[in-house]
Parts: sequence; structure tokens; C-alpha cells
Amino acid sequence: MSVVSAAPEALGTGWLNAAGPLLVWVIVLSFVFIECALIVGLFLPGDSLLFAAGVVLASHGAHFNAWLLSLAALLVAVIGNQVGYYIGRQTGTHIVARRGGKVLTREHLERARNFLDRRGFFAIVAARWIPWVRTLAPLIAGAARMDPRRFLLATTLGGVLWVPSLVLLGYYGAGLLDAFPWVKTLTVWLSVAFFVAGTVFGIVRYVREIRRPIDDEESDPELNAV
Repeated sequence: MSVVSAAPEALGTGWLNAAGPLLVWVIVLSFVFIECALIVGLFLPGDSLLFAAGVVLASHGAHFNAWLLSLAALLVAVIGNQVGYYIGRQTGTHIVARRGGKVLTREHLERARNFLDRRGFFAIVAARWIPWVRTLAPLIAGAARMDPRRFLLATTLGGVLWVPSLVLLGYYGAGLLDAFPWVKTLTVWLSVAFFVAGTVFGIVRYVREIRRPIDDEESDPELNAV
């Protein structure tokens, strides 16, 4: 038994035992869905969340949970993108851009649109690794009437390459630090702190952006190549 698991209170991580892997599951699945389905997800630290989840589960020695969470989060990521796709299909993207915004700008929307236009199917796959494109891609693909089955295949493939990689990297990466308990504990604290700070900062930015008026001066062009 490692020092961390034997004496978590002494290392300042006893609260993780009280919270348990269940809290990790609730947070990860909720945030993954929001990031993949809704515009507010554009401001959430999805990559660091998945990595932090693996690190926290490693502090429990929750090997089975890490793999199971990877599969569950993958499923939720695919479902979330499907929701985003159908939102875009029904509403388009004209309500996304905000006049005077810093993140929800027409420039960012056009950059994401051009990225999908140039790369098509593989853009949806690669979008999983590009934070702001990850959230906008389903919306744009839906607005462009991309074939639903083609989109499902692309977003599933992207999810397979994205979710398990980060969760398991955090889990096994933290596991390698068992011989250095204080480093492992520091990694846990830094991961959690970065996630909390990133979430708070993201929500504040989202509220500021969404209060700005809609920039609806242009209509949405079709994406023929997607």
C-alpha cells in the first residue's frame, strides 16, 4: 500500500476519500456533456478535467473506475455532440456571435467554419483536440446539414482518440509517482485547483460574452465540403 493511500489525511487529500470516485463521475460526465453540446462548454476546461479525473482516481487506486469512466465519458461526449448537431440543424449559428465579444465572435465562428470546410470529415475527428472548435463543430455541422451518419462516425472516432487518452494518461501518469507521495499529492492538488479555477474563470467569461448583443449582420453560408 502506498503512503498516499495509507495516510491521505497526512498528505492533505483525505477529502478525496470522503468524496470518492462517484463525485469524479458526476463532475466529468456533466462537464463533458455540456462542453460537447452547449455553447457554454466553449469556456470550460475539458482537456484538463479529463486529465485531472485520471489523477484523482489514481489517488484511490481505482483502476477499474478509470477504464469504466473513460468508456462512459466517451459515450456522453458522442451524445453531447449529437445534441449540438441537432441544435445547429434546427437553429443555425446566427445567434452564436456576439457584437464586441472576445470569444463568441464572428471571426472565431468563421475560423471554425473554414476549418470544417477545408477538412470535412477529418475536421470533425480533429476538432476533439481543439478546445473552441470542439464545441462549435457540431453546431456548424448541423447548420450545414452534414450527413448525420457521417457526422456520428467522425465524432465517435474523435471521441475514441480524445476521452480515454486523457483520462488514462492522468491515471497512469499519477500512478508512476507512487514512489514519490508528496509529488503525487502535489499533482492531485494542482489538477483539482486548475480545474476549479478554469471553471470559475470560464463561467465568468461566458456570462460577460452572452450579455453582449447578437451580431446578426451576416447570414450563415452553407458548408458544402463538410
